[in-house]
Parts: sequence; structure tokens; C-alpha cells
Amino acid sequence: MSRLPSPGSAGPLVDIIAGARPNFMKIAPIIRAIQARQADASAPSALRYRLVHTGQHYDARMSGDFFTQLGIPAPDVNLEVGSGTQAEQTAAIMTRYERLVLDATSDLCLVVGDVTSTMACAIAAQKLHVPVAHVEGGIRSGDWTMPEEINRLVTDAISNWFFTTSEVANRNLRRSGVQDEQIHFVGNTMIDTLLANLERLRPPPFWAEAGLQPGGYFVMTLHRPANVDDAAGFARLIDAVGAATRGLPVVFPVHPRTAKTLVALPARPVGLLTVEPQPYLEFNYLVRHAKGVITDSGGITEETTVLGVPCVTLRDTTERPETVTIGTNELIGTDPAALQPALDRLFAGQWKKGSIPELWDGRTGERIAAILDRLLAVQAE
Repeated sequence: MSRLPSPGSAGPLVDIIAGARPNFMKIAPIIRAIQARQADASAPSALRYRLVHTGQHYDARMSGDFFTQLGIPAPDVNLEVGSGTQAEQTAAIMTRYERLVLDATSDLCLVVGDVTSTMACAIAAQKLHVPVAHVEGGIRSGDWTMPEEINRLVTDAISNWFFTTSEVANRNLRRSGVQDEQIHFVGNTMIDTLLANLERLRPPPFWAEAGLQPGGYFVMTLHRPANVDDAAGFARLIDAVGAATRGLPVVFPVHPRTAKTLVALPARPVGLLTVEPQPYLEFNYLVRHAKGVITDSGGITEETTVLGVPCVTLRDTTERPETVTIGTNELIGTDPAALQPALDRLFAGQWKKGSIPELWDGRTGERIAAILDRLLAVQAE
């Protein structure tokens, strides 16, 4: 684990925490915006950052490819926690991040999203009296069976400031007792990254060999325990996908968790194209040109909303309700039988058009960097 010196008399230092694939897309525009403010000749910012990679996702498919493709600088620190149970990873991240802050403290811990690293670093920081800012604060699914929901609740309970993606998130925070001056409605950094890379999206190597054509295939991602852990239930779901997609190819980047159940299936639909988890540029090329997306993820529903791609979410709840009320996403539950009527409407051209939520405009990172500058300047006075 590498170290950085204590900030000393230099400008305020922000620890930017990233640990898993969803985080990398969210931190890229924040880092880019801080760098732009530092380089502004007219009024250069003194704000500095230390990029801390916890190592929660540690292989190239889940981590390294994103740093390369999104132009994220190499981490200043890698905690290298590796795999383990929820408790093992949480403990390892807390222990190693605590050691880092004790050796070289920072002025703020900036956490993003809802992965284990988010919660663990927030706890460690607060116990060492380092304030915490949470990007995507206030998001709620209401489903306590999801580890991510516990991470959100814990992180928000001990954060000082919140950077939010929607008015729904703002209301959730206010109901929990957060004051308005702690809430900063800034938009969605995931969408910053998407819009900044639209012209760089590229087909994956298997595109031509698989005979894929724009609008002529589906993309599917599944990793929620309720959908993939039980082999019999997973088999019924996969069969329902095969029937509902009417013979069109279904590109299925297989999450490591899902792979364990997939190998046990006795058979798979003919059109199911299983591939490794895809790098950012290739995956979003697939999403952008798909006829539709079938998922149990939350982040993908944000990207499909902005891209105008129909999305079917196999969950009973969502922490991103704006993708349903405003965007192109529909929540159909976990019953495989619900897939057929949903995709029948899609094939009939009856899917809603959707629109883009407020402030999902590609400038969220800039807003966050400007607010960080102001908050830490006030804190230093």
C-alpha cells in the first residue's frame, strides 16, 4: 500500500474513494473538474485530491480497463483489499484506510455511490474526525435485503454533505433530518462520463462475428441474488428471456457472481451470447445500439434513460425512480412471466419515449468541484 505525505501548508486535500466498477465512472468527471480548476490561469484552485483505490474490484475486467478508458490517473494509494465476504471486505477497507489517514490525513473524504468501499471509508473517516461528502446521497430503494441499501443508509447517516442526483433524493434526505444547507443538488456524474465519451464508444471485438446490427439485439445484465443465486429460478428466468426476445441475440456480459450459477444450467436459449464483463466504451456501445436492455442493475437504467433505449428492470423496487417516472425504464418485478408482455409492447412499438431528468447535462463534476472549493475554504477559516 503506497503512502502520500501529510498535506502540510498546501491547499486542502480531498480523498476520493473508488473501489468497484460503478465508482470509476462516477469519479472520472470529478477528477477532471478538479484538474481543470487547478489549471485555470485566471484563478487557480488550491484544492488537491488523493485518489484512493480500495481494491474491492481488483481485476482488469472490473477495474483496470475503466481507469485506462476513462483517463483516470493511476491511484495515489491502493489498499489492495481483494475478495472476501461483506464483513471481511468492510473490515479490511476500514483498517487499511484508517492506517492511511493516521499516517497522512486529509481534509475531506469524498465517497461515491453505494458499494462496500463507500460505507467503510465513510465510517473510518468520521471516527478520525475527517468530514465526509457523499456523491449520490439520498438514494433509496426501501429494500433492506440489498447490501447496497444498507451501505446507503449507513453512509448518509454519518455524512456531512450530500451531492444529489434528483429532487427525490433531496426529499429522502430531508425526511431523515438532513438540513438544506448540507444538500447540494448537482446532477449525475455517471451521465457526465457517458456524454463525455459518446463519440468514443466502439463495438466490442465480437460484434461482427456475432452478426450484431443496431436495433437487432438485446443487452442483458443480471447479478442480484434474488435473480441469479438459485439455479432453478435462474433457469426459468433465462428461458423466459429466450422466449420473450423472439429469437434476437441477447448479449449477456456475465458478472462473476452470475457465472457460478450459469455453469450449472442444463441448457441455454439459442440466442444467448455470453461474454466477459465489457470495458466501458464497448459496453455502452452495445447499450446505445440495442433494441432494449434487460437488467437488475440501477446504474444502467440511468444510461438507458439518457440514451433513449428501452429498459426492463427485473426488480420490485428501484433506488432511481426518476428513470421510471421520467426515463425509459420500467420496473416489472422478479417474476419471469412478466417479461413476455413487457417485451411484446416493445416489439409493438408501444414503449414510452422518456425524457432526461433535471441537471443530467454533463456538468455535474464541475458543480461538485466548485462546491468542494467553497466548502473547504469556509472550513479552513
